[in-house]
Amino acid sequence: MSSRIGVIQEHTRILRQLSLLSYALTALLAYLASYLPLFDSSPRTIINGASRSWTSTFAYPLLRWDVFHYGHTAQYGYVYEHQWAFFPGPSLVMRGTSEFLHFLGVISQRSTWETVLVGGAVIASLCDTSTTLYHLSLHHLRSPSLAFLATLLSLLPSSPATLRLVPYSEPYFTMLSYRGMLYCARRQWLAAVCAFALAGAFRSNGVMLAGFVLWGIVVEPSLHKQQISPGKVIHALALTLIATFPFIYHQYRAYIAFCTDVTSAAPWCESFPPSIYTYVQARYWGVGFLRYWTLPQLPNFLLAAPVLAVLLWSTTYYVLHALNPRLRAVLSGKDFGASAADPSPFLGSSLAPHALHALIFTLLLLLNSHTQIVLRLAASMPFTYWTAARLVMESPRWGRWWVAWSVVWGAISVILWAVFLPPA
Repeated sequence: MSSRIGVIQEHTRILRQLSLLSYALTALLAYLASYLPLFDSSPRTIINGASRSWTSTFAYPLLRWDVFHYGHTAQYGYVYEHQWAFFPGPSLVMRGTSEFLHFLGVISQRSTWETVLVGGAVIASLCDTSTTLYHLSLHHLRSPSLAFLATLLSLLPSSPATLRLVPYSEPYFTMLSYRGMLYCARRQWLAAVCAFALAGAFRSNGVMLAGFVLWGIVVEPSLHKQQISPGKVIHALALTLIATFPFIYHQYRAYIAFCTDVTSAAPWCESFPPSIYTYVQARYWGVGFLRYWTLPQLPNFLLAAPVLAVLLWSTTYYVLHALNPRLRAVLSGKDFGASAADPSPFLGSSLAPHALHALIFTLLLLLNSHTQIVLRLAASMPFTYWTAARLVMESPRWGRWWVAWSVVWGAISVILWAVFLPPA
């Protein structure tokens, strides 16, 4: 036992150091690449990259793509209808940290473009998920070496800039999602839904995380033929409501802002349920079932293909070869845990909610969204890195391809970010 604890401590120490190195290399590459010509020069109209101010120098490479929306909302609140597509978490972090740094005297101004960008980036840099993912992997894979491998592979994400460097939703959302998943693994349900609720303040898909709580409290015991009392079901639903509260509250705030005056109510106010989020996503971003499946978007599908292929293969394989046999065993009267021992640690029964979550989320991104954002959001699904570890261990050739692609594409994506080129 003591040797195992020593191994775990050594692993976490190494992972923290490598995570810091990964962040430093990403930041260095982004700042060097920011001196290249910009495809879109709009950041220069807001921030003077040649300024001698350290805040301008620090903030200049950060202002790309959706950061324009988050930064504007951090300073002025929700001004335009299309801004409601973005949840308030990142903007609140940016503004709050900016105010705090001003209070400490670190920055001279408060809530300017430079200071809110610096504030958001400071907190994003602290959103290290390596230790949490390691312990989550240790719980599910039951092997320190496999947990270490999976976490090592997570240091090669498919969108390094948006995961660790810039004030996007992904750094905060991924950290809080992992923390909530770890609490679920430890059956600390209240802590889990609090983490999931906080994650939901950053991204709409945070509502899906409530499924982990429902699985752990209701579905998993049912599969083990345990009787589920009405009180336990009510308890699970109440916890789910907590996890989904930020999404509901975001819609409520918009309804109050746009729909209370019937003489000038927005078109979406008559929908049921009235949701500004789905309305602005469809109107301003063209989100909808297969609406992104057009020939001009083919390059984005090709860029996302490696991650999509890995996730769709691994989740489908798990459902067909691990979950389905167990469900059939339960339906035939056998206990869920009485089925044959898992032939692979990557097919363990505890992975079921993660596989289902990853499968459903990946299909939503493929069929109903801007598909290339899977490059950013794959990091929020631990199943991505468990699959990568499986490739390395069970299919070394494909594992080497995955590692090589992760390194090459990760570096390219940072440069593309810095020069304001897609994918966003």
